[in-house]
Amino acid sequence: MFDIDEIRAQWARQRPDLDTAPMALIGRVIRLSTLMAAEMNKVFRKHGLSGASFDVLATLLRSGPPHALSPNQLLATMMVSSGTMTHRIDQLVKEGMVARVPNPQDKRSVQVQLTERGRAVIDAAVTDHVAGQKRLVAGLSAEDQVALNMLLDKGLAHLDTATAPPKS
Repeated sequence: MFDIDEIRAQWARQRPDLDTAPMALIGRVIRLSTLMAAEMNKVFRKHGLSGASFDVLATLLRSGPPHALSPNQLLATMMVSSGTMTHRIDQLVKEGMVARVPNPQDKRSVQVQLTERGRAVIDAAVTDHVAGQKRLVAGLSAEDQVALNMLLDKGLAHLDTATAPPKS
């Protein structure tokens, strides 16, 4: 079992000069993320998906009819390389979840479009996914969730600013 308070106590004995308060916060966020990801992956597997394939299919579904995007549009929504995106698309084509179709705006390019099978799978998966997410946060009241979202947004804004490349 992960006990961040015990870890901090050990550090306090060995290095009392260190302020380990950030370690507690970060350790809890990482542990929470790990547990949540494991639970969400169970839902994805139930539908024959991975987190990566779920992301592609869900992005196509939420894009609205005709549920088709260019590979570059898909790439812009995910933090992966173009090679990784091509591999994901190829895998989903093999599984009959998506098809490459001519781009109606540019006949030289293609779009990736949900197939009927892909639509059925992602519809069921996203329903279970949202229900699962609701269970994962059920330990927090609605007010706690709002407050936590605000605090996380504040932390993310700080990190986005602190880690942004310098402007030239």
